Amino acid sequence: MSQRSERRGIHVDQSELLCKKGCGYYGNAAWQGLCSKCWREEYQRARQRQIQEDWALAEKLQREEEAAYVSSHSSSQTQPPQSHSQHSLATFSKFEEKKTNEKTRKVTTVKKFFSPSSRTAPKKESHEGKTPSPSITRQSSIETDRVSRDFVEFLKTLQKPGREIHKQSRGFIESMGNKKDLSAEELSECVQDFYQGMSDRLLNHFKGSSEKVDRIMDQVEKYIMTRLYKSVFCPETSDDEKKDLATQHRIRALHWVTIQMLCVPVDEEIPEVSDSVVKAITDIIEMDSKRVPRDKLACITSCSKHIFNAIRVTKNEPASADDFLPTLIYIVLKANPPRLQSNIQYITRFCNPSRLMTGEDGYYFTNLCCAVAFIEKLDAQSLNLSPEDFERYMSGQASPRKQDDPAAWPQSGTRVNPALSQIHQNLKLLSSLEKRQQQVIEGAQSLQTELAEWQDSVAREVQEILERYPLEIKPRASAIDAENVENDRLPPPLQPQVFAG
Repeated sequence: MSQRSERRGIHVDQSELLCKKGCGYYGNAAWQGLCSKCWREEYQRARQRQIQEDWALAEKLQREEEAAYVSSHSSSQTQPPQSHSQHSLATFSKFEEKKTNEKTRKVTTVKKFFSPSSRTAPKKESHEGKTPSPSITRQSSIETDRVSRDFVEFLKTLQKPGREIHKQSRGFIESMGNKKDLSAEELSECVQDFYQGMSDRLLNHFKGSSEKVDRIMDQVEKYIMTRLYKSVFCPETSDDEKKDLATQHRIRALHWVTIQMLCVPVDEEIPEVSDSVVKAITDIIEMDSKRVPRDKLACITSCSKHIFNAIRVTKNEPASADDFLPTLIYIVLKANPPRLQSNIQYITRFCNPSRLMTGEDGYYFTNLCCAVAFIEKLDAQSLNLSPEDFERYMSGQASPRKQDDPAAWPQSGTRVNPALSQIHQNLKLLSSLEKRQQQVIEGAQSLQTELAEWQDSVAREVQEILERYPLEIKPRASAIDAENVENDRLPPPLQPQVFAG
């Protein structure tokens, strides 16, 4: 199978990442392939059309009401009082019914055009029944207080503009507290309008100093979104939670997808590559713990850089975009990040739009959206499999690893993840240690047997020598007078005698 045919289901042209309007900015699947700028323009045009339609409908209803009134007034002159009263009530009742039907039939064009998925009504009872953990509430309160203090300290360096920014930010947060029943798109529009208005005022005040304005807007975003996180992340008026569950189930069903199927140019046998893969998985999972859209984007960027490093070390050359996207898909499949769709939607709705339109953050985020879209549409052709094999793997009736070698663990490029590879290596090491231990035990037993046999052979040889050459012990020679025990029978000793001459 050629390399080109292997990549046919994964390759994404870089032009497909850009806005469909051709403005040069990065697009987003949640915005129908448009960038945030073009999306807002389309949104504003759709809203203007909706306003015009509402005015036209109001004028139509007003004309019908006037016509009904004139008709009922003219007929009252020719009918008896009782019939006139009944006719008037019937006409008015029909008019009210028609007016109600018109209002009910009226569909919000903006929601229908931009939100194809159905929305669920707010579940007030379930919301009231949710009691957050005291530790979580305390932790979020501590973080909110810390962010508020940091925001005030930052604004002190701006002096007078800082006080105005703080006043407007606090006022906006208070106003958002009364808009909890709005849809997710309407909440996003409120936040984006505030960003745009604040950015325009700052540009006018600092006379085009975009870098300073960007720093201030980063702090404003951090302060506002930390305070609003609980009410705008995965709101009950959206179907984000439903999408999260569907994506998690989809990724779990694709647990059998291997590196070779995705044409991922990564060799996890290399320690540095394996470490980069683990760090990338950690970063994409850690995204859910962040509260600020910019911090979530930073996790995506860090994950992507670890992926590029893994590819570079494996190939000994810089990684290309064609290598990056399949590897990102593999990382998402192995990590199965919590609340992935909610995090993507949260970034899309409430992040400073300039970050998503340009720069590395926008590029990596757009690729993540493409990876998720690819996972949702993954089929047999994308993995170069037959439809029959794909269905058997999805249903769990077969596994591509077991089909290759039922008795073997996954080898390089086909294992589930580095943890299982490490387990496999540890089991191999334990197996070899067990064999060596058995050899040592057998050697010790053999040595013990040889020692016992040697001891017996030495004893036999000694016995044979003793029998062949018996030991004779001769009496020891005694000294003179050794047997004369009775000394009194001995003659007296000679005494020297002196002779006188």
